[in-house]
Amino acid sequence: MVQLTRIYTKSGDKGKTALGNGKRVAKSDIRVAAYGTVDETNAVIGVARLHSADAPDIDAMLARIQNDLFDLGADLCTPGDGTNDAGEYPALRIVESQVTRLEHEIDAINADLNPLKSFILPGGTALAAQLHVARTVSRRAERLMVELAAQENINPQAIRYINRLSDHMFVLSRHANNGGKDDILWQPGQTRDATDSQKK
Repeated sequence: MVQLTRIYTKSGDKGKTALGNGKRVAKSDIRVAAYGTVDETNAVIGVARLHSADAPDIDAMLARIQNDLFDLGADLCTPGDGTNDAGEYPALRIVESQVTRLEHEIDAINADLNPLKSFILPGGTALAAQLHVARTVSRRAERLMVELAAQENINPQAIRYINRLSDHMFVLSRHANNGGKDDILWQPGQTRDATDSQKK
């Protein structure tokens, strides 16, 4: 279990931070950007949960996902086999069962949704809107993770997890919009014919 006794250490004052294996890298390193964006995703989901009090099924899913995202951050934070110079601290890795759980939840949620006839504009209920924010931030995390994977070996289950997560946030946002009945649909080209008064 992690024990935090001090919040600031001053060790990062020169723009470097320690990875899970003790190696120090620049805070602008792609690995740091990847797990930092996973942390951002987690924070956005935390905000979404402020609106899930009346939806215990959604809140329980989001709670599990938040814990998973700490696992994912730890996974990304620790390159290689995760050991430090002393051979300690084996790495925590995302495993297939975490990915499979997301897939089962996606399938169960999607089975009860109205069929889609257009793309969806982010919005609707406060919960749905926040889940759309979580979806887009998780996609950004995924892009950074894919960029990292092009440079170094990372856990393939980590990539699978973040890819499923954005899909999960999408179907969950629809679930939060009255099963998709209150989704706001994109109407292609609707605003192209502006009147003269609108152009001024």
